[in-house]
Amino acid sequence: MSNKKAQGNYAQQMHITITLWCLGKTAPMNAQGSEATKERAGMIVGHVGARKGSKGVPGKNFRNLSGKPLIDWSLDQLINNSRIDIVVVSTDDERIYDHAQDRQTLDIGLRPPELCTDSAPKWAVWQHALHATEAKIGTVSVFVDLDCTSPMRLDSDIDAALDQFHARGPDMLMSCCEARKNPYFNLLELDENGALHVSKPLATDVVARQQAPVVYEHAGVVYVLKPEYLKSAKSLFEGRVLPFVLPAERCVDIDSEFDFKIAEFLMKERCLEAHSV
Repeated sequence: MSNKKAQGNYAQQMHITITLWCLGKTAPMNAQGSEATKERAGMIVGHVGARKGSKGVPGKNFRNLSGKPLIDWSLDQLINNSRIDIVVVSTDDERIYDHAQDRQTLDIGLRPPELCTDSAPKWAVWQHALHATEAKIGTVSVFVDLDCTSPMRLDSDIDAALDQFHARGPDMLMSCCEARKNPYFNLLELDENGALHVSKPLATDVVARQQAPVVYEHAGVVYVLKPEYLKSAKSLFEGRVLPFVLPAERCVDIDSEFDFKIAEFLMKERCLEAHSV
């Protein structure tokens, strides 16, 4: 190996290890870089996406929720989880970008403009983040995403999702909760005459919720993916996607001022419960 190439490999290994060390994930390595190589062989990356242009709740990702910015409820959980090796934040918001860098997350730059619109798919944002991360640190073994707008998850939900992912081996594990409304029972549509009908009628009428097939709400609490699936698929549900079922109170997604009030109320309740123990 040439001296120039050897120096380049060493510089990359040093960058990886210093980033991990700042996050408290590993000790500084020796001059040979063996620790960095070891970490790269099984690197679990934690990702938080935080787009700037929310219309329902302007500036929500950095808005204070129970004493800290909304994004930090997710960011803190990734940084403090010993199983997450590297944390990255995908954003077009310079304030959030600077905040993430202050928290020693891996620098993948600002999100490109085409991924900053209302219509930009989550999948493409993840693909960009994975590509930018691997360009910096090498091969990733597991990609974990926490929605910035889902602050009610417990620390243990991340570990439980990783455990299920490794035990069940899906392409993706997706958090969800049992839906409050059911298309076989009490979700309705208008027909061509403007009359109401059940969205998904069965051969026999469903007259009680318990008689209807269970359906789930997609929740952004935690996703765990195989990086090769993220690279090859074009959307979430092309592969084997399995549910990670959580209670509804941990699946609150902040998309409106009303949602924010619910999250504030639940956070206060959680704090009161913690102090009463």
